[in-house]
Amino acid sequence: MSREVVIGLDIGTTSVKACVFDLQGKLIAVAERMNTFNYPKQGWVEQNPIEIEQSAVQAIKEAIQKAGIEKNELVSIGFSAAMHSLICVNEQGSPISPALIWADGRSYIQAETLIETMGKEIYSKTGTPVHPMTPFVKLLWMKETKYEPYLQAKYFMSIKEYILQSWFNQRVIDYSMASATGLFNPDTHTWNQKLLSLIDIHEEQLSRIVPPTEILTGINPQIAEEMGINSALPFVIGAADGQLANLGIGAILPGEVAVSVGTSGAIRQITRSVKISENQETFCYSFTENTTIIGGPTNNGGIALQWLKELLNDPRDFSEFLAEAEKVPLGADGVIFHPYLNGERAPIWNQRAKGNFFGLSVTHKREHFIRAVLEGITFNLYQIGKALERLAGKHQKIYVNGGLSRSPFWLQMMADVFEAEIYVPESYHSAAWGAAWTALVAVGKVNSFEEIKKNIPMGEAIVPNVENSEKYRIIYEKYESLASGMSKYF
Repeated sequence: MSREVVIGLDIGTTSVKACVFDLQGKLIAVAERMNTFNYPKQGWVEQNPIEIEQSAVQAIKEAIQKAGIEKNELVSIGFSAAMHSLICVNEQGSPISPALIWADGRSYIQAETLIETMGKEIYSKTGTPVHPMTPFVKLLWMKETKYEPYLQAKYFMSIKEYILQSWFNQRVIDYSMASATGLFNPDTHTWNQKLLSLIDIHEEQLSRIVPPTEILTGINPQIAEEMGINSALPFVIGAADGQLANLGIGAILPGEVAVSVGTSGAIRQITRSVKISENQETFCYSFTENTTIIGGPTNNGGIALQWLKELLNDPRDFSEFLAEAEKVPLGADGVIFHPYLNGERAPIWNQRAKGNFFGLSVTHKREHFIRAVLEGITFNLYQIGKALERLAGKHQKIYVNGGLSRSPFWLQMMADVFEAEIYVPESYHSAAWGAAWTALVAVGKVNSFEEIKKNIPMGEAIVPNVENSEKYRIIYEKYESLASGMSKYF
């Protein structure tokens, strides 16, 4: 009897990954293609959607070859994607603008104006804080600046939608990606007409909204041949990477929280209802018909460590670089770092925010900076987590994935700061496994999303050190007080 496998395609900001799993979640093969970025002006961050679509084709092709898959062994391919990208597309379906990604901050003036005038109203209706990351605010910038591709566009899409349209000639968007636009009503799963009128576009210019289990068939035969798959293979639209990372790591029940830290970071929890933060500290995005995900994203995860590594001109690999932090005691001998290098989303939602080192003296060395940056990233996540607890109750279990989860030292720091046990899956490709599992649900190979808990190989729990937790509690109070005091200078 031949084996059965499934692929999760994770279209991230940094790279496109195709991961081949067996139906129990064991990773068989992975292929990754790195994405390039363009920075035409200060605060502008763009990508080439055609390049990313081609990377997706090649990643699937390479993963299939690595795994040695026969065509009849592959049961489906599910999609995961980074949120908040925006492309202007013409009537023929071709992009006429680059993709403006989540990190693009060109619309900060429009965001600030909206926050002052109708920010609370928009947030209460959409669950999405007003911020330059969202396609809604980007579209307002396009309208107000008479951005030429906007004026000529027939449609507006994310990178994921563009790929789906290129492969299947369908304009569709799942609930979570629609939520992330800032133009979606999570209570009714419809586009918000008032916000569409503010940016002078019509519902027909956006994609049809569908659940994450929507099956897509009839892929372009040439693309199927290039990938090495049957042209009749069912694909499943899946969801955004945040929702699928929670699913893929098993954080799907009340009290279960997922923390992802790669280039950026996020802390998220799945709930059964729409939950809006009074202080607009968190997002609330739809996932399925009756579940949403609440949480907060940070702009500044591993990118802050990469910045420091480059600043120090350190040629070592990341594991050796991070090991330096272990040379100094908890608290980095008084150095506190606020990691707002790229502005910040949760919990302060301020694109003008700037990073800061506090408490420096002539005795501090390279290792103090490395530890302070690691602790600052962790404190920032903890601050978002506190906002999440105010909405959804105390965290019972914390699951962690992403690049930093490969550092045992940082995982112990997480456990100590959060004062909770930390669980890490054996595979760190949680969003891809979530996409693959969604595909299995859609095509009837498994019965429910909840069943995934039996199919996530998990490592040993990391237990907090009580003495360290007590020390971190004191340092965090200073971190939070400093963050509050700095805000008036941004």
